[in-house]
Amino acid sequence: MSEELPEGASAGLHRLARWISRWPLRLPFRVTVRGREHIPRSGPVVLVANHSSLLDGPLLLGMVPRPVVFLIKQEMFSGALGWFLTRIGQIGVRRGEPDRTPLLTAVRVLKGGGVVGVFPEGTRGSGEIDNAQHGAAWLARASGAQILPVACRGTRRPEGSGRRLLPRIDVLFGEPISPAGGKGRAGLVAATETVRNELVELIAELDRQVADRTTDDVRGKRA
Repeated sequence: MSEELPEGASAGLHRLARWISRWPLRLPFRVTVRGREHIPRSGPVVLVANHSSLLDGPLLLGMVPRPVVFLIKQEMFSGALGWFLTRIGQIGVRRGEPDRTPLLTAVRVLKGGGVVGVFPEGTRGSGEIDNAQHGAAWLARASGAQILPVACRGTRRPEGSGRRLLPRIDVLFGEPISPAGGKGRAGLVAATETVRNELVELIAELDRQVADRTTDDVRGKRA
């Protein structure tokens, strides 16, 4: 596992974090995961997911059957939480600053055969894709990694609603893609658009599945 985590990370603590994410963290929720068979079991992978709440990353950490290194906003890396995130191999990113160090660290993880998770900017709140960064496509092109799109719904409490009893969370893993695109910035923009479209379509598919289930539930109650 050492090659799949940044230098200085603890493989043992990372396993503990994944166990917490897989079991205790999921207890207050009803979690449905689809498409798990699409997760590559080996080789470099850039996981790209929509971002609705702070729960998305921790939950996904336990769903993927491999160590995952997420790019996380630097503001989270303070105090005991910051120490823990660093020790389990997560990477802090300063948004809006031209610092490529985190991306180069992520590339080393990918070239070691690891998995790096990215939440494109503009996907917080509504969970929609507004303005995806070039980060995911750049990482894939720099390392030869596949991109694995992931859609999440239900981690964010709807506006104006109270506390929910065992809220439903739905996760859908899409099929891995290798974004095409030529060299230079134009190629990067084209690859980024490919990633964006795949994630938008996957979110729409998950929304259809959730809507169909809700309709079935209503019919079942009326029957």
